[in-house]
Amino acid sequence: MPLPRLFIDADACPVKDEVYRVAARYGLHVFVVSNGWINTLRQPWIEQIVVDAGPDVADDWIAERAGPGDIVITADIPLADRCLKAGAQALKSNGQSFTPDMIGSALAGRMVGEHLRSMGVATSGPPPFSAKDRSAFLEALDTAVVRAKRVLA
Repeated sequence: MPLPRLFIDADACPVKDEVYRVAARYGLHVFVVSNGWINTLRQPWIEQIVVDAGPDVADDWIAERAGPGDIVITADIPLADRCLKAGAQALKSNGQSFTPDMIGSALAGRMVGEHLRSMGVATSGPPPFSAKDRSAFLEALDTAVVRAKRVLA
């Protein structure tokens, strides 16, 4: 039976170590995708992918490969949308799942924020990453792996 694959949009991901722990427990392959070299664990099941610099190059690499049974860890809403459309699951580093039901409003909110910033309005960024977020992520990733294994069964 095939196993889920994990894709990390790694440039600003604060939960890489948690992904590695879950992947090791389940025996999953991890792709760590970034625009530059990132210090990663040296394990045969972790594959570091360094893509060319440029907007959305790492996102494109992930979106072209992620599909049913795969899990993508990203904060990038357009990438999450593309992965969901391909049948993959997408998780934020705080454990929140992107779902087909909420992705449209998330994309709209992102566009509003970009518009406000283009007009010079100061907008707040995400809240600081907390231990509670890390714990929620671990629980969500474990749940996503179980769900992905059912998809691939």
